[in-house]
Amino acid sequence: MDQSAGDDEREPLVSESVSVSQAFEGSEEIAAARDLARLFLRDVQAVHGLPVSGRVMGMVQVLVSELVTNARKYAPGPCLLTLQIEDGTVQITVWDSSTTLPTILPPDPGRVGQHGLEIVMAVCASFAVHREPVGKRITASVMLADDPGGAAAGRQAL
Repeated sequence: MDQSAGDDEREPLVSESVSVSQAFEGSEEIAAARDLARLFLRDVQAVHGLPVSGRVMGMVQVLVSELVTNARKYAPGPCLLTLQIEDGTVQITVWDSSTTLPTILPPDPGRVGQHGLEIVMAVCASFAVHREPVGKRITASVMLADDPGGAAAGRQAL
């Protein structure tokens, strides 16, 4: 059966991998991690022509802040933040040296603090934790296109 060029063949959003990585050591660098995310998404829009809404820009910065904060708070040594555009999503990956896996607490409006991963889980399209030979890698993704139905509705494990 012959397929014409228009049948279920889609061009990738970008023809090459678009990513950035940076190590962070001090808690004062959490703001620098948010800045890296903002500048990366500005480049994705300006250089690669992919749409990035204000909502997506803000959401990615919140996720970067929460994930890097947890890595700096609970793991010794530096953490590595990687942002990558893949399949219409921004993949936010944070590696740290701790082998302790994060605990995602159930929502509790009476609890003071420890809501970071609860926030991450509420807004990301996917979330995964992977053990590494040294430490762990946490990846959360956000759809580049705005989703009026809410990203959480489409969440799936990686």
